[in-house]
Amino acid sequence: MKIRFDRWLAMLVTDSRSEAGKLIRSGRVAVDGETLRDPAAHLDTESVRLALDGKLLDGRLTRHMMLYKPAGLLTAARDRNQPTVMDLVDPVLGRIGCMPVGRLDKDTTGLLLLTCDGELNHRLLSPAHHVGKDYRALVRGRLGEEAVRAFAEGIVLSDFTAEPAELRILRTGEETSLAEVTITEGKFHQVRRMFAAAGHEVLELHRFRFGPLNLDGSLLEGEWRELRPEEVQALYRAAGMEKV
Repeated sequence: MKIRFDRWLAMLVTDSRSEAGKLIRSGRVAVDGETLRDPAAHLDTESVRLALDGKLLDGRLTRHMMLYKPAGLLTAARDRNQPTVMDLVDPVLGRIGCMPVGRLDKDTTGLLLLTCDGELNHRLLSPAHHVGKDYRALVRGRLGEEAVRAFAEGIVLSDFTAEPAELRILRTGEETSLAEVTITEGKFHQVRRMFAAAGHEVLELHRFRFGPLNLDGSLLEGEWRELRPEEVQALYRAAGMEKV
């Protein structure tokens, strides 16, 4: 992909085209080892290398990450009043257009994917592609086979009928029960609403799997890492896309 030199540099280091232009005109930026002072030059982001003050820059504009989302953060690119998941990651990811794949509720923890590929994002969330999301839920009350059947049949909510989901009871008791659930949708508060419709308040909710990827057990809450090449390939396959 070709892009203006100053726009590309702004994404990578400063978030300001004018500041990027100053860096370029001052001779501090090298392109493939040679100083280039024209901010309006168009460069191929996939074939040239940039260095600022002799330090090589990561010029990729398409990246994919997994984040262990803690409770208390909004899943949004930005918010004027509250912290978001993007406050946890390198600011360059926001500047190059990486966005969360779907949403986790503010009080839900676990695996959140981020990608710069808008088509991949859309396909991973589309019910047509049946990409499963797995959650572990601690709920109030005793879960039984009636709830398992209700989830399997598709629960009717006020504004839509949830697609059939698999509910697996791990532990059941009079006061609380622990279960896992797999859904292929991701609508607003969906898992919590499904349990509520079945008569159970969700006390804790954690997503541990998205499609082919499990949450990396080495990540602590609030930590993130870039996806490995084989993980990226697996996501593209799950979305029915060829990796480009």
